[in-house]
Amino acid sequence: MSTVATDFGMDQALKQLGLKDINDGTSTGNKWFSNGGIIESHSPVDGQLIGKVTTTTREDYDQVMDAATAAFKTWRTKPAPLRGEIVRQFGQKLRELKEPLGKLVSYEMGKSYQEGLGEVQEMIDICDFAVGLSRQLHGLTMHSERPGHRMYEQYHPLGVVGIISAFNFPVAVWAWNTALAWICGDVCVWKPSEKTPLCGVACQNIIADVLKENDLPEGISCLINGDYQVGEYLTTDTRIPLVSATGSTRMGKIVSRTVGERLGTSLLELGGNNAIIVTPDADIKMTVIGGVFGAVGTCGQRCTSTRRLIIHESIYDKVKDAIVAAYGQLRIGNPLDENNHVGPLIDTDAVANYNNALEQVVAQGGKIIVEGGVLSGEGYESGCYVKPAIAEADNSFPIVQHETFAPVLYLLKYSGNVEDAIEAQNGVAQGLSSAIMTNNLREAERFLSVAGSDCGIANVNIGTSGAEIGGAFGGEKDTGGGRESGSDAWKVYMRRQTNTINYTTQLPLAQGIKFDL
Repeated sequence: MSTVATDFGMDQALKQLGLKDINDGTSTGNKWFSNGGIIESHSPVDGQLIGKVTTTTREDYDQVMDAATAAFKTWRTKPAPLRGEIVRQFGQKLRELKEPLGKLVSYEMGKSYQEGLGEVQEMIDICDFAVGLSRQLHGLTMHSERPGHRMYEQYHPLGVVGIISAFNFPVAVWAWNTALAWICGDVCVWKPSEKTPLCGVACQNIIADVLKENDLPEGISCLINGDYQVGEYLTTDTRIPLVSATGSTRMGKIVSRTVGERLGTSLLELGGNNAIIVTPDADIKMTVIGGVFGAVGTCGQRCTSTRRLIIHESIYDKVKDAIVAAYGQLRIGNPLDENNHVGPLIDTDAVANYNNALEQVVAQGGKIIVEGGVLSGEGYESGCYVKPAIAEADNSFPIVQHETFAPVLYLLKYSGNVEDAIEAQNGVAQGLSSAIMTNNLREAERFLSVAGSDCGIANVNIGTSGAEIGGAFGGEKDTGGGRESGSDAWKVYMRRQTNTINYTTQLPLAQGIKFDL
């Protein structure tokens, strides 16, 4: 174990989470097995090996699916409030293990320890939400046109739900999906990112204990590990009616096409190119707080990260100076040290994409006003630490139109009214999160109107980054159109059925059709 990990108690955290030097990466609950190769998980914090995870072979996968499909037949018959009780117990386990799991998220992924704890809190919150929802899986009753008939709609579980999650939220996104799927009566097969496999093993250890304590069958929660080929097991499997995938737009298009070809359903949460509009009536202090955290939180590796500030020309220099001054106060370093604001990128490939974005924005006519660069020396041995950068640019630049998963913020100037700013905000392929900073009620309402932001999330006087469990999370256009977490997102994990009951001695036909025998 590295000095960094030892100093911040990672060795103890790994023990609390049941992790070993080499971990089986395939599980149906309390059964663990794997016959594939090895994934080595190196921390971007210090480059040290945290642990190894064995990958899932096709034979392993089929064993998982056998367990999952068998478990579904039992799990779906349990009353929804009982399923909610299991989720409640899972949430309680997460409360007890919040500190070590948050620490693992920070060390394996690279986000700050506070953000790691916040991610586990999101898991706890969705469990609480799901527990209440387990008593509210309502249908709809309507009047039949035929006398003596009752007509209604009800929801049934889908079956096996496949979940493919990304490295940047290695535990929360799985919980968003699985907590709702479980209370709906589904069972889940999860493929975590190969960049954060230990987080997946740790979560499976936690839920496996809950299932064992309640004498529930293997297969309600399953884990598989590996690269994109293991993900293809899920997307091509006709036994899986729903695949929820989080990641890049490129990946999402492949998943959507593959699942669609077999007439399955995809729930996609893909890339974002999120902007904050800053109008002349904006509170500059609030703008700086929202803009800076949105741009550098998780080292710019959130799908809701702020990529663009669209600032009115009348206050452009004032906002620019304030943002630049704030960047001068950022502390970059070990994310387990709570004095630091910014941790590392996930790996050196991400660093290369970051460097390319800075080169491209200059080549396309932009100007760097807060210099970037890769940090080296003591504390930066992993080669994954970079300086958050700011560039003045134009919305039409190809690099601005592209989502760079790194702390690169583009300042864009607009000169007209708020409609012009909204047009720029909407003028990208992605449609996840958006925000406006203004104290002008008319501007705020215009931004939220039918002709306003085209994103799945639109905020007023807060940033683009972060979301609460109560609202459905997701976006439009190249973001995929899916919705996870709160509101009525549970409906995607269920199939709707219309029922008509005739309680008379006659059989009248719909639309007044006569059919006499």
